[in-house]
Amino acid sequence: MPITKHEIIKLIFYILSAVFFIYLLLLIPGGQPQIKNTLEAKPFEWNQDSLWVELQARFSEIRKTKCDQLFYLMHKGMSEFEVLLNDIEGPNLISPGAPVFDKIEQKLFETAPIFGVCPEEAHIYIRNFNRLRYLLKKQSQGWDMNSTEARHQVYRLLYGGRMAVEEIILQDPSDKYDILLTGSRDAASDTPSKIIHGVRVHSGDILVSRGGAPTSALIARGNDYPGNFSHVALVHIDDSDENNGSVSIIEAHIEQGVAISSVDQYLKDIKFRIMILRLRSDHPVLLRDPMMPHKAATAALKRAKTEHIPYDFEMDYKNHDKLFCSEVASAEYKTLGVTIWKGLSTISSPGITSWLAAFGVRHFQTQEPSDLEYDPQLTIVAEWRDTATLFKDHVDNAVTDTMLEGANAGDPLKYRWYLLPVARLLKGWSLIKNYFNGIGPIPEGMSARAALQNDWYSKRHSYLAGKVLEKSEQFKSDYGYSPPYWELVKMAGEAKKQADR
Repeated sequence: MPITKHEIIKLIFYILSAVFFIYLLLLIPGGQPQIKNTLEAKPFEWNQDSLWVELQARFSEIRKTKCDQLFYLMHKGMSEFEVLLNDIEGPNLISPGAPVFDKIEQKLFETAPIFGVCPEEAHIYIRNFNRLRYLLKKQSQGWDMNSTEARHQVYRLLYGGRMAVEEIILQDPSDKYDILLTGSRDAASDTPSKIIHGVRVHSGDILVSRGGAPTSALIARGNDYPGNFSHVALVHIDDSDENNGSVSIIEAHIEQGVAISSVDQYLKDIKFRIMILRLRSDHPVLLRDPMMPHKAATAALKRAKTEHIPYDFEMDYKNHDKLFCSEVASAEYKTLGVTIWKGLSTISSPGITSWLAAFGVRHFQTQEPSDLEYDPQLTIVAEWRDTATLFKDHVDNAVTDTMLEGANAGDPLKYRWYLLPVARLLKGWSLIKNYFNGIGPIPEGMSARAALQNDWYSKRHSYLAGKVLEKSEQFKSDYGYSPPYWELVKMAGEAKKQADR
């Protein structure tokens, strides 16, 4: 019996009603995670806005003078700096609160504007900063790196010095800073090695890097000591005859969990900077077993080859069933007797905690990539900076800092609520693909709502960054030099106010 037109209309109505009902069910948002952060920690604050204004004013004034007339001031400042560094060199342990460190910080900042005007002499400043970094990490071997005094001192000098160096670099249009070797005296290693992009890399070396995605900036900045790195990976070099020194890089990706990459695959993703860290050659465990880092890398490689290891959105560095990027290195080193991240990272700001909790974070004392730079057990072998994108890195930081300031003031982490049913269907498809070892559109371990919040965050960040880049071009046109970081933060604040209207 043929179906009548009326019956067809009824069938279509029932189907559409069912779809609409399912859509409404999938639209139910569910509660946001209510995380109570009980950490007794506080975010680091510079509280030196007047100093930044003074340095910029000094830079503007010095620009009126030719570099050959500033030669004496540059070398006088560096000579005084070297004398201060001599005071912290040697076997005697100096406490982190010693006045000499305040003098070093003052000299580090007050001489930077001169080299910013004459960046062709920047190699002198960079050389002395590298020496400071080496000596400070040597001194901090005897400090409690979980104490506030030690953490503040190391951060002020190493992060502050890094920012000063990069402000100088950004005033130089040349590309001569792509590779900055530190000439570390504690970088000797017996593990298999290979030269990669001009640097001898050893098996067991740790790579810390900064990605170009907005969420990379969030990882780098969203903690009590905002930094410059968002990702950690472990290097394995096969010394067997048949593999002829093949290089594998073990890393954890949000999209797929732990994976093995070649050098080309690792570098394919946008990276504003990459630093090579290596266990100090005088480390007691290394003196007993020089091949320990290679053994750690071999164990990590074997596990990555033999099992699927999901990404750990909770950032639980103690449980290794799932791994976030920092754990890829720390878990295997820990097994062999070395606890890296002497100073654990903390996330205590309520707004930042709330936003990160929405993305799945549950542990707010953890191992952040940026803080590994300050670990006194590790020596800095080399650092690559992509000078073409270094300014974009600073813009991303400024926008992120501004957005996180808004989070602490009560700004919600938004999402397009009407797309939640679609996201949940995509999540279901992702779970099926994950079951068959595939990669779905929504990462394993990430909820549909978190995926939409991530999308909103990334688009908001990109929009503000675009506005800051426009304002910075106008600044450069008006004043003749690239705006320093604190000016970028002001621009980001202005852009956010305009977007919030």
